[in-house]
Amino acid sequence: MATKEQVEQYYDTFKEHQKQLGINIRHRTIFKNLKKAGLKPDSNVLEIGCGIGTVSHLILKYIPQGSFVGIDISPQSIDMAKKFNSFHKKAEFIVNDMSRFTHKTKFDFIVFPDVLEHIPVEQHANIFKTISELSTPKATVIINIPEPNYLNWVRENSPEKLQIIDQSLSMQDLLNHTYPYGFKLYSMNPYSLHFNVNDYLSIILKKDMAVKDVRVKDKLSRAIENTRSKLA
Repeated sequence: MATKEQVEQYYDTFKEHQKQLGINIRHRTIFKNLKKAGLKPDSNVLEIGCGIGTVSHLILKYIPQGSFVGIDISPQSIDMAKKFNSFHKKAEFIVNDMSRFTHKTKFDFIVFPDVLEHIPVEQHANIFKTISELSTPKATVIINIPEPNYLNWVRENSPEKLQIIDQSLSMQDLLNHTYPYGFKLYSMNPYSLHFNVNDYLSIILKKDMAVKDVRVKDKLSRAIENTRSKLA
């Protein structure tokens, strides 16, 4: 397994690739899913693995009354993220690997934009313990990762495309590392961006999953659903 120093150096160099790609469909999709999950203009957001600040840029334009902290292991990437997003007065970009991290803010949303697969699995439990302590009681976590079966295919057929650490994450491992710290699975949606198979997976976890209001659907809605079920 690569050392922390090797990973830092890798992403210091990788920033040029990120800069060349710019804001693309993957970043916009992550942001769209974040909005669907309830992001508001005054939300407090923590982005882990922000890179040069591409997804950050989309978030920051949407939360003028909110606050934002972006974390990355690469000092050079953080420097670029600061410059790219200097328009937002409450944006902070910090060099950190999340092994030890504290902050005065309690976050409403925590975003992992295709980064969790690049952090060794044995470190995941500590990360979710940390963000549990940093988040509000109703916090939402949105995780975007490569779809594991697709990533396995890449590993076998195009290994040169893999980053320095690039794991096919098990859903079971993920839940084992999140449930003890109060994060429950809300949704899991595989989707296709670049290929004829699902190449990405969007996962949403929530702290507060309590059901507070249950109502019977109106008769018209139930009638329409009943008719559709007969036609299926």
